[in-house]
Amino acid sequence: RLASIGTGSRGMYSVNNLLQRTQAEVVAICDIYQPNLDNAAKGYPKAKQYKDYNDAIADPNVDGILISTPLHMHAPISIAGLKAGKHVFCEKPIDHDLANIQKVVDALKGKNLKYQVGFNRRFDHNFMAVRTAVEAGKIGDIHVIRISSRDPEPPPVSYVKISGGLFLDMMIHDFDMVRYLSASEVEEVHAVGAVLVDPAIGEAGDVDTAIVTMKLKNGALAVIDNYRKAVYGYD
Repeated sequence: RLASIGTGSRGMYSVNNLLQRTQAEVVAICDIYQPNLDNAAKGYPKAKQYKDYNDAIADPNVDGILISTPLHMHAPISIAGLKAGKHVFCEKPIDHDLANIQKVVDALKGKNLKYQVGFNRRFDHNFMAVRTAVEAGKIGDIHVIRISSRDPEPPPVSYVKISGGLFLDMMIHDFDMVRYLSASEVEEVHAVGAVLVDPAIGEAGDVDTAIVTMKLKNGALAVIDNYRKAVYGYD
């Protein structure tokens, strides 16, 4: 029995995916914006409505929470949920500050609760097939992993300013895939970036083109390239 905290498009996308599993149900929805609540209520008319996430977490009928709020609220809501004994699914990232992430980790210690961050590519059947092939030894020893992620057009600068930048917003999925597919951790990393698409992105303190190389603990090498405007489409 779940409460969806944040009922915008991202929140409802996660909820609808989750409800493909028949054992899950949404018993509460929470958002500070009434239009979002009204829209969510069309799909979940029996769910209780809350404006304050603390009230939704305190609902005794709620077993777990799904966090799809703006980034700065991910860690505080996560901690509140864990302290209340609720399972938590949180959209990525937990936070941009390692100290805040550590607070979430500390709140989880000693509790028999599930905490999951929404790295969706681990549940894509294509990526899962590659991981399974690696685990079964069908590919052999991994020497090089190369990942390309390229968006068809850059996000608006207003989003760039709050996103945490290309590495934390976009390439974070590729860092996760390197670890997932290799079953190893990164011990050395180098990065280079440039502003080749939109000068306004550079003025906002970000890059729109980047290449990262990594050395893994198992000896393999990995290369990631990210680009914000692949004119031929999403790649």
